[in-house]
Amino acid sequence: MNTSYGEYLIYLKQRSRLGYLYRRYLLYPKLCNYLNGNYLDIGCGIGDLLRYRNNTVGVDVNPEIVKYCQSQGLNVYLMKIDVLPFDFSSFDGVLMDNVLEHIKNPKPIFKEVRRVLVDGGRFVVGVPGSKGYARDPDHKLFYTKEKLIKT
Repeated sequence: MNTSYGEYLIYLKQRSRLGYLYRRYLLYPKLCNYLNGNYLDIGCGIGDLLRYRNNTVGVDVNPEIVKYCQSQGLNVYLMKIDVLPFDFSSFDGVLMDNVLEHIKNPKPIFKEVRRVLVDGGRFVVGVPGSKGYARDPDHKLFYTKEKLIKT
């Protein structure tokens, strides 16, 4: 994708009202049933989950997104691709919601996830369905349920 960091921030901020309501009142309440303790949101985007859930830290590779989130008072850090800026065993859980499909080779970031997770920590991954996948030109891999389990 040839979209600049700033253009991608604008794209993320243009989500629909229905998309916001879905995340705020359906997805996040259900998701939080599985998120206990201190969580890391990889690819936090415009920080929706960070606004909703305490004890959550965000990271993103897009410096414009990080600046935007920080200007909103959110706890967000810039990360290098496949490198998380945290110590070993820093988080009780890690979330990648609508991020995995942007990554051609997930093995390096999965190693980092394992590094920052406490023993017995939880790794939660969400990917879009076919309609959501088709909406974003930056998506690189489509995950069926079987492919996601295999990955």
